[in-house]
Amino acid sequence: MASDNKGKPPYPPFTAETAQIKVKAAQDAWNTKDPAKVKMAYTPDSIWRNRDTFLQGRDEIEAFLTKKWERENGYRLRKELFAFTENKIAVQFWYEWYDKEGQWWRTYGLEDWTFADDGLMRKRQMSGNDVKITHEERWYKDGVDVNTVPISEKHW
Repeated sequence: MASDNKGKPPYPPFTAETAQIKVKAAQDAWNTKDPAKVKMAYTPDSIWRNRDTFLQGRDEIEAFLTKKWERENGYRLRKELFAFTENKIAVQFWYEWYDKEGQWWRTYGLEDWTFADDGLMRKRQMSGNDVKITHEERWYKDGVDVNTVPISEKHW
């Protein structure tokens, strides 16, 4: 596990291969739904914008994610590399979840990440839209590997 001050490889500058590794590592961490684990991928003073919420630091990130995953039941996420530069990665994502009434949702969005030299994310911006779906329209049903679900161009 990474220490408080050092991220896990790969480190910037990114290549197409190392950016893809970083994206899938983030996907896997978020799919644990463990806020204490997820927050360790960010610098201690990391800056976030998640839709209309602005956060700074690991404690705020952990509190935000705790509330998020209390509300978003059955959460399953897929992230795909969209673009990258030396220390920045952009991802496209889709996740599904259901609310307390049992209504299923698919969230579509984009994230913009900036990394410190040690591989920890120092800035994250997220924009997303929630779309109601039926149980039958779900992509990520139990036991499905989110990486193998075909996502057509109309969803990109």
